[in-house]
This record gives sequence, C-alpha cells and structure tokens, in this order.
Amino acid sequence: MKKTRIQLLAIGVVLLLGVLVALPACKGGGTTSIKTLLDDPSRFDKQTVRIAGTVEEGVGVGGYGTYHVDDGTGKLWVVSQGGGSPRNGAKVGVEGEFRSGFTLAGMSAAALMEKKRYTP
Repeated sequence: MKKTRIQLLAIGVVLLLGVLVALPACKGGGTTSIKTLLDDPSRFDKQTVRIAGTVEEGVGVGGYGTYHVDDGTGKLWVVSQGGGSPRNGAKVGVEGEFRSGFTLAGMSAAALMEKKRYTP
C-alpha cells in the first residue's frame, strides 16, 4: 500500500515537472526567423507564423499601419489593420498570416498580415 502511494506520488511529480518545462514553450509558441520565411516564401504562403524583432520605418494613420520588423536575419513588412504602427525602435512580436508576393532576381517581396502583436 505504501509502495503504491510512493509510486503515484513519483508519477505525479514527473508529470508536474513535464508541464512546468513545457509551459514556457506554449506561451511563446516559437518564432520563425525572417530569413527562413524569405528563403522559401512559397512554403509559408498563407500560413500563420510568428516573428519577433525591432520596428523600423513604421507609418500609421487612423488605426492602420505598416512597419518593418528586423530580427537580425532579415526585414519583413508587417501590415496592421487596426493596431496602427508601433514606434521605431520598439521590440515587438507579431503573429499573422504570411503573404508571399513574388521572388525576382533573388529578392523576395512579402508581408505579414498582423493578427496579434505581443511583447517578446
């Protein structure tokens, strides 16, 4: 009887530790590097992805906005349809639908349609 309780307690502790280790991964959800997105844009086209980086060249009017996010591997335009544009230099995380425009002479035109913005 005592041995069974100890075994159940041990299993409970192992499960709890597993949940605690996995919890941060669920919160962050992971990000995709901009280089990865731009290296193979058709693979991610119309897929929901998350990026994180520094805002550059932001412009916003009336709740709408567009801005570059630089994650150190590349830059990607983000289009916001209600959240405006964060200030230049702000650290942001963005979840949205990746849209591949075209690839020509080694350059890719693409954008992320913002669904959710968060602080990384």
